[in-house]
Amino acid sequence: MRHDASVLRGTQVLTLTTALAPLVWGTTYLTTTELLPPDRPLLAAALRALPAGLLLVAWTRLLPQGSWWWRAAVLGTLNIGGFFALLFVAAYRLPGGIAAVVGALTPVLVALVAPRLTGERSSPTALVAALLGLVGVALLVLRSEVVLDPLGLLAGLGGAVSMSFGVLLTKRWGRPAPLLAFTGWQLLAGGLLLVPLALAVEGAPPPLDPTAVAGYTYLALVGTALAYALWFRGVAALPVARVAALGLLSPVVAAAAGWLVLEQSLTPLQLTGATIVIAAVALAQLHGRTPPRPSPDAPTSGRTRHLT
Repeated sequence: MRHDASVLRGTQVLTLTTALAPLVWGTTYLTTTELLPPDRPLLAAALRALPAGLLLVAWTRLLPQGSWWWRAAVLGTLNIGGFFALLFVAAYRLPGGIAAVVGALTPVLVALVAPRLTGERSSPTALVAALLGLVGVALLVLRSEVVLDPLGLLAGLGGAVSMSFGVLLTKRWGRPAPLLAFTGWQLLAGGLLLVPLALAVEGAPPPLDPTAVAGYTYLALVGTALAYALWFRGVAALPVARVAALGLLSPVVAAAAGWLVLEQSLTPLQLTGATIVIAAVALAQLHGRTPPRPSPDAPTSGRTRHLT
């Protein structure tokens, strides 16, 4: 009985620390609009991913081995590089509310695909929670002046699919190295994809003042290196539908930050939407309530080698 209580506490702590990742991601919009140069979203994405990846790889002094070279590239593209790029297209061609709603499809896609790709059964509770979260996000962020752009919608859907399959393949393939090394591989791969894309689309970076440097540093260290390490740790140890549902917290934090810092108003309908999202996330945590799998810092499969 005491062991069961200890396992439950461990699961709760793991869920809460995993939830920190989307909570931090919810501050990205505020950081970008208030601290960073305007109209440089791909530069922001590249400077989030590449320095964080280089730092973690240098710190851990581990490189992939064998099939993990291409697997790390695939995961880095799905979770970081491709996802950020598609998000950029959707954000520029769609109203922010539509982009957020399309992104909220991720838990729905994960619940539908997880049984085939990871072997985890998606209960009706998981699917209901995902759909409920989608409704909540819609109420939270949608406005009446909605203009739909086909390319933007495709990009938004592509971003949701990219994130969904990134989470599912991360779960399916497991983690062959310590957490920070595994996170660094993906950030480095995603950053290497984003840098030439940012240069081609946005041109050379502008001069950066101390405020911009502080913003990029926060996004790289806290919003990317730390947040993604917590996220991948949760993906490895918790039922994947539960982890995907936690991502719905990001638009709630973004709306709350706009209200607190930018003095943006929140309507009763938006507050209702936020309440529904939080209820959906809580409902999703009832799915697959099994003890977390071991998530040691030592490699669990495959082989790695030191940089030196």
